[in-house]
Formats: sequence, structure tokens, C-alpha cells
Amino acid sequence: MQYGKVPGIDKPISRLVQGTVMVPGEDEAKAHALLDAVFEMGCNTFDTAHVYAAGENERSFGRWLNARGNREKVVIIGKGAHHNADRRCVTPYDITAHIFDSLARFQTDYIDLYLLHRDDPKVSVGPIVEVLNEHFAAGRIKAFGGSNWTAKRIAGANAYAASHGLKPFVAASPQYSLAEMLEEPWEGCTSVSGPQGAADRAWYLEKGIALFSWSSLAGGFLSGRLTRDNLAQHQEELYHRCYVNEANLRRLERARELAREKGVSVPQLALAYVLNQPMDVFPLLAAYTPAEFEDNARALDLTLTREELAWLDLECDVRV
Repeated sequence: MQYGKVPGIDKPISRLVQGTVMVPGEDEAKAHALLDAVFEMGCNTFDTAHVYAAGENERSFGRWLNARGNREKVVIIGKGAHHNADRRCVTPYDITAHIFDSLARFQTDYIDLYLLHRDDPKVSVGPIVEVLNEHFAAGRIKAFGGSNWTAKRIAGANAYAASHGLKPFVAASPQYSLAEMLEEPWEGCTSVSGPQGAADRAWYLEKGIALFSWSSLAGGFLSGRLTRDNLAQHQEELYHRCYVNEANLRRLERARELAREKGVSVPQLALAYVLNQPMDVFPLLAAYTPAEFEDNARALDLTLTREELAWLDLECDVRV
């Protein structure tokens, strides 16, 4: 495993982050065994959310955390302020309520990295930055950022923080992969993939803001299962709507070709594409078995040249 750092967090952060959307699932013991195995492989960072499984995700993760007694070795990414069926929740009140909910569910007194799960551009960044700083000052969160916030909104938030002597956003969590997102899979998603995300990626690189990218395999589009010949069999899949077009199919074919040359799988090659970018990227994975996580982790050892990255992304037709 490889590790990085994020300002405000005094623990190493595993370069690959295990998602916990499958926790607790139908079999909590099995879910906890998965967390054990992933942790043993060096992954100490786990992505959770207030909204997952109507709160059972955080409660179950908290039970695992406390049963193992490994709180100080684990980096918790908590997410809150997701919209619900009745209203949008990006308000100081909801942020505060969700943080206290999550702390109670985890049975801990702090969250390492707190991300606002969604944004509401109608809400001024000032009160949001202010309330996050209140929780930071109280020690409830060690660092914070935005999941599915645009770079423009994060820049606005950080400008407000700078002008008021407050802590800024230090992390973002957009979708990022070799395949460009054509349509958001769920309301309120943001992406920095493809040519349309180039300016945002450059800004994150310039500002040194860590990217905890979700769906680095484009929701399964880059899983290796899809080909031009079996497109019709995948029409009901979410990734068919969100990622299938001619440019992405060409990227997939190039990924398959380069993976074959390097003796790796398509998912490993696609994950290596994200890991070899100049930004500070921590891909979020949703491995459902220890073997799947171990297979993904092999991408950490795969180096891609600048020319290979450009060729994969259709910026040139010939690899040098």
C-alpha cells in the first residue's frame, strides 16, 4: 500500500480508499470480515456516509471500529448534508445535526475528514465555511471538503475562508476516470473527467487540493466486461447511459490493448490511469471481496508514461 497526507490529518492516508456502501449488508459478520481483510492489506482509510443504509452504514462501521479497538489507526471519511426527499440539507443546521448523528453512530468523538455529500449553489458559502470551522475548532472534524462540489464553488468557499482567517476546504470528491461522464448517474453529481474537466483538474493541481475520486472504473464501464460486440447486453446498466459513446469506447479499446501489452487487467490499467495523474488522487473503491481489493491494489505498482496517458485519453493517435 502507498500513503499520502492531507492537511489537518496527522495519520497517513492509504492511497486506495475502501468504500463501505456494502456495510452492513445482509450479513454484518461478512461485511466486517471484509473490512478486516482490507485493513490487513494496508488500507486504513474508509469512506462512509450519513445517508447510506438510512444510518446503518455508520452504526455498523462504528461497531466494527470499536470491536477491533483500532480507531487511532483508521482514517474515517464521513459525508453529510445529502439532500433528502423533502428538502436540500446544505445548511448550518443540517451539517451540525449530521455531524452529531455520525459521531453517535460511530461511537467516536471525531471524524478525520468530513465531506459535504452534496452542494446547493443557492446557499452562500459563508455560513457553510463558518459552521465547518466551528466543528473543526471543537475537534469534531480534523479536516473538511466537498463531495460533488464544483471547483468554482470550492474556490469561492476558500476565498471566503482566506478573507476571514478561517480554515479552507482541503479535499474534493468528484467523479474521475479515463471515461468521460456523459450524464450524471444521480442528481447533483460532479465530474472532472475528460476534456471538460481539464480546467478543474489544473486548478486542483495548482492549489494542492486532494481528490478522493469516486467511480474510477466509470461505474463498471471500465470493468473489462464491456465490448462493442456486447453493448446490447449492457443496455440496462447505469454505466451504459452515463458513459457509452464513441470516444469512451475508443478509450476502452486502448485500455484493453495497453493492459494486454503490460500483462494486467483492464480495471487495473484504468485505475493506474487515475493513480498516475499529477494531481494528489486517492481513488475510492467499492471492493466486495478481499480478492477484489487485492486485485485493484496491484494498480499501485503500475507506472504509465505521460505519452501512454495522453494516448489513452485520445490526445494523440500514436504512442511514442
